[in-house]
Amino acid sequence: MNKQEKIDAYELLNLQLKGLLSEQNYTISNLSNAAALLWATLPQQVYTGFYLFNGEMLILGPFQGSVSCVEIAMGKGVCGQSAEEGQTIIVENVKNHKNYISCDSKAMSEIVLPMFKDGELVGVLDLDSTEIGFYDEIDQKYLTEFVQILCDLTDFEFFKVGK
Repeated sequence: MNKQEKIDAYELLNLQLKGLLSEQNYTISNLSNAAALLWATLPQQVYTGFYLFNGEMLILGPFQGSVSCVEIAMGKGVCGQSAEEGQTIIVENVKNHKNYISCDSKAMSEIVLPMFKDGELVGVLDLDSTEIGFYDEIDQKYLTEFVQILCDLTDFEFFKVGK
């Protein structure tokens, strides 16, 4: 996938997400459809999905792809690091990343984006690719928009501890 093909795919993806989520805001439904859209749009994916923050740790949410960790502590792995720092992290080669948690040996690169609703962390979007260096600034730009659309149109309240 060249840069222009990637941009075109992301622009269509974000339009599809807006249309898909515009009528309702159910958390599980929205996250499931969002993971499926990403899985269908981006080639060479091993995992495309969400970890939800329950107030204490990240818990596996809807996803497409290989099996994954169920719980991730804050700061642990790329997902926990992204959640704790509140920043997107792109890992060009997971084999060289000291804080990487290996769930599938086919994963070679990763991007994780924190998700915020009303200023509070609700989870992370995690994508793993079979290609080293698959993710770049184009992915970060359009996935940031994707996460914002998703968070604006989704209710995450029932995932908090004690609810």
